[in-house]
Amino acid sequence: MSKDLSTELPEPRISSLLFADTKLSILWLLIRIYVGWEWLSAGYEKVTSSAWVGGQAGTALHGFLMGALAKSGGAHPDVSGWYGGFLQGFVIPNQVFFSYLVTYGELLVGIALIIGAFTGIAAFSGAFMNMNYLMAGTVSTNPVLFLLELFLILAWRVAGWWGLDRFLLPLLGTPWQGGKLFSKPKVINE
Repeated sequence: MSKDLSTELPEPRISSLLFADTKLSILWLLIRIYVGWEWLSAGYEKVTSSAWVGGQAGTALHGFLMGALAKSGGAHPDVSGWYGGFLQGFVIPNQVFFSYLVTYGELLVGIALIIGAFTGIAAFSGAFMNMNYLMAGTVSTNPVLFLLELFLILAWRVAGWWGLDRFLLPLLGTPWQGGKLFSKPKVINE
């Protein structure tokens, strides 16, 4: 008597509908454009500010970081001690580099989400930035964007359906399955 030792679990219908069915791709388009616009506008503000890029690059970030460090003390800190140590020991000494990284990272995430290119990767990158802003003690729209980005990550297969991913994903494939660009041509024996 042989038992099925398969480790693959069937996907629930609601999960399949939400995250794999193109019928709901218009919902993901709206979410993607909203989140992308938030990142694009935040990045554009920074690109046009000399306190983020240019001659005074790093000064705006320095102010933000000092505010975060101020929140890492006291009886009930808003910023964890380990994260404050990371900011103090690594980010502040490299604040000009991080100023450019944040600025162009926000722009690239916004553009990628709006045009629907590499949606899952862009949403992950945005979520990573939102998590860092949250760990630095800044709430703002970060929790909402983080949650929407988590859903976009789960819906990566169809979130870019109305965008470039509709063409990029079949062409490039995934790390576990190559797309048309990486498939070997079939040889026909005569």
